[in-house]
Amino acid sequence: MSTNTIDNSRKVTTRRLTEMKHRGEKISMLTAYDFSSARIIDEAGMDVILVGDSASNVMAGNITTLPITLDQMIYHAKSVMKGVKRALVVVDLPFGSYQGNSKEALASAIRIMKESHAEAVKLEGGSEIKESIERILSAGIPVMGHLGLTPQSINKFGTYNVRAKEKEEAEKLISDARLLEEIGCFAIVLEKIPAELAARVAQELTIPIIGIGAGGGVDGQVLVMHDMLGINKGFSPRFLRRYADLSTIMTEAVQHYIEDVKSGDFPNAQEQY
Repeated sequence: MSTNTIDNSRKVTTRRLTEMKHRGEKISMLTAYDFSSARIIDEAGMDVILVGDSASNVMAGNITTLPITLDQMIYHAKSVMKGVKRALVVVDLPFGSYQGNSKEALASAIRIMKESHAEAVKLEGGSEIKESIERILSAGIPVMGHLGLTPQSINKFGTYNVRAKEKEEAEKLISDARLLEEIGCFAIVLEKIPAELAARVAQELTIPIIGIGAGGGVDGQVLVMHDMLGINKGFSPRFLRRYADLSTIMTEAVQHYIEDVKSGDFPNAQEQY
């Protein structure tokens, strides 16, 4: 479907994503962490904007997603919400704000919704966080699931390699996906798993399945904005397609500015009062 046919006037909701899946329209999803980027992405026609805990990496310079706090996620989410009119905005619950304590999970989700005005939250994990998801859903807060490679569990896995290649892990992923649908999640992100497995999950479930490194047989795709735009050049997994080389463009622009300042060319006669 070309961008010309996107209905930019109609607000994207969780219900609309399900409608898109059922009519075979792919769902576009991208991360954003600030007002200016969110406004550009929204006006371009993005369906879902994820305020990802990847902000820990690309905004704060951390090696993993683990250090980012709930307060920091709310700050980014508030900034994004001010720039968005059409897209559905989903916010990651950060590490430590929901695992093992369903009361804390609900309190974290409520803070995100009340303070940022975002529209949904995303949690990593399956059966082990069932109670937390159910408690959040009981408050009327939409939940997006996340299975496969779950970056908040990097210290458990010890690697960012492809998940669910072995039969046992693949069967657990399918079981977890069904569970997430049954308890009421409106969509699931599948990260870095075999394309055949992801396509099977998308076929078997009625809720939208969004992939990142999960092949083309799912209902939509998500990437990190800084990776997709080539701002972050140190990350080159197989699943990443770079749509721009902003790192080079920005470097050249900054160097040109420095040269013009040093030479006295900036500002010129037309650029002063």
